Amino acid sequence: MLMTGEQYIESLRKLKTRVYMFGEKVDNWVDHPIIRPSINSVAMTYELAHDPQYEDLMTAKSNLTGEKVNRFSHLHQSTEDLVKKVKMQRLLGQKTASCFQRCVGMDAFNAVYSTTYEMDKKYGTNYHERFVEYLKYVQTEDLTVDGAMTDPKGDRSKAPSAQEDKDLYLRIVEKREDGIVVRGAKCHQTGSINSHEHLVMPTIAMREEDKEYAVCFAVPSDAEGLFMIYGRQSCDTRKLEEGADIDVGNKKFGGQEALVVFDDVFVPNDRVFMCEEWDFAGMLVERFAGYHRQSYGGCKVGVGDVLIGAAALAADYNGVSRASHVKDKLIEMTHLNETLYCCGIACSSEGYPTEAGNYQIDLLLANVCKQNVTRFPYEIVRLAEDIAGGLMVTMPSEQDFRSDLKVGKNGETIGDICNKYLVGAPVATTEERMRVLRLIENLALGTAAVGYRTESMHGAGSPQAQRIMIARQGNIEAKKELAKVIAGIKKD
Repeated sequence: MLMTGEQYIESLRKLKTRVYMFGEKVDNWVDHPIIRPSINSVAMTYELAHDPQYEDLMTAKSNLTGEKVNRFSHLHQSTEDLVKKVKMQRLLGQKTASCFQRCVGMDAFNAVYSTTYEMDKKYGTNYHERFVEYLKYVQTEDLTVDGAMTDPKGDRSKAPSAQEDKDLYLRIVEKREDGIVVRGAKCHQTGSINSHEHLVMPTIAMREEDKEYAVCFAVPSDAEGLFMIYGRQSCDTRKLEEGADIDVGNKKFGGQEALVVFDDVFVPNDRVFMCEEWDFAGMLVERFAGYHRQSYGGCKVGVGDVLIGAAALAADYNGVSRASHVKDKLIEMTHLNETLYCCGIACSSEGYPTEAGNYQIDLLLANVCKQNVTRFPYEIVRLAEDIAGGLMVTMPSEQDFRSDLKVGKNGETIGDICNKYLVGAPVATTEERMRVLRLIENLALGTAAVGYRTESMHGAGSPQAQRIMIARQGNIEAKKELAKVIAGIKKD
């Protein structure tokens, strides 16, 4: 069954997820003004699946059940599926101007599916069968699943088992006949609070001495012993202000990150998909990272479309849209944004089937895609701020624009003065100019920055992680041989 956006929101109310924010427990987190915009973003992934205009992008036929499912719970069956994934992500970025939070789960599904197949082939385990049954459940119920990979890591110079505090990487602390008990945490978890389930994976390649950390499993978000501490974002408390609207920048949609803590959580056997198979941890991490780095060629491009549009509006409202340097900046922003999209489409088009049958992206091109994402959005933001002008961060508050407090000699209110002196070109009202500047601020510096600018740097791995993979996948030795042939150098 494909849920609607409203059904999704109502389904969250049935969960007993433990959420903490600002040092206090949040009981009604579904309607909390800081959290609700991120829930609205996820709801959009459900709403568009019912729109005939977007049905082809948003849904697919499951290879497991034969039924129509939301593409976010689909296993890629072709390069066409991989391309549609990127196009879907761009669409949702355009519709929300934020992070819509279901990509991590989708990427985890595809990585776990192929890795468990190869693990079973080597060890005779039944992890793949367990995972297939789990994914059928997710698809049938149309659930949102958080793919949880990043551990706190502690001292990065030390392996998991060498940490002073053994819990700084999530680990198995007890193996029972009916399952396992895990302890630790996952950081920077996108959409974790808004998810029905958590699919947990190891965060790095492991050695045998770290095998207790080589674990993959799924648990409900309200499992006993699991709780979340909401991540702080710039300007987030603006959402708590009475009548918050213009100053928020993007009132309806937002992203979300949290620290997810596993305080001795029991996982039954049928939800365990890796248990100390340390030699497959690297494969799972590499495949997930590849899929997720592909994702950024879609979602960040869609949000970039909104930012480019906002910058162009700001130019109109400032009366500078005809200036040649402004036109050139908009061209450069578009060029950079479309280059990211090209990378996302390229790594998808060059995809190939895994042994399990689902399709993997081209890993080299996916890492090139994400490497560009660590750079280009920063330049796009810089150019947007250049066009917008300093008022983007020095503008009085919405309350000042609304204020009827008289301060002028002729009885002018604070609102009168703000509206008089901060007016732009006659194509827009002062309020319209204020709205677009606040939107740019939100995308560049505020709560949306977690889903655009800053996440572009660290999401799916920091720049050095991609460079390591590019070095590994770049096949320099083969390129040397090409040069030898052209130069007439005899092979050794």
